[in-house]
Amino acid sequence: MTETLPILYVPAPVLRAKARAVGPADADRVRDLAPRMLATMYEAPGIGLAAPQVGESLRLVVIDVSGKEEEPRPIVLVNPEIIGASKELATREEGCLSLPNQYAEVTRPAAVKVRYQDLEGAKKEIEGDGLLAACLQHEIDHLNGVLFVDYLSALKRNMLLRKLQKELKNRA
Repeated sequence: MTETLPILYVPAPVLRAKARAVGPADADRVRDLAPRMLATMYEAPGIGLAAPQVGESLRLVVIDVSGKEEEPRPIVLVNPEIIGASKELATREEGCLSLPNQYAEVTRPAAVKVRYQDLEGAKKEIEGDGLLAACLQHEIDHLNGVLFVDYLSALKRNMLLRKLQKELKNRA
């Protein structure tokens, strides 16, 4: 069984920082980190996890939107960037492993095209709509220090963050 990593919660500063690009010198670190991030995501359980959520300021994301009944289909994206987005928008409920048990409706482009590298450094592209599009955008936002609550009104965001702080205090 692959070792899991502790997930950081808001207000951890790394969650608000822009993660740095993965370079050739990071190859071994990223190859070690990716399976541990996947194990952490599956255990949580979640459908996406960005490196800053486990304390690593690197542009690395893992995603798997296959359902619980399906065969896992993990995707590891190194240095992902959105290169296209539909004009059509979609609203869906989002949550985040760094804001446990907090959910809100978020409106984003309904479909996106993302360019990234795989663990071997090969350049790839992925297109997604529905849940995959939302997950790709959510996780790439993490790499830029953006959280899903940033799409909410100040009132909703503050209510959600206060509720989270109270819940985390009760856990401690």
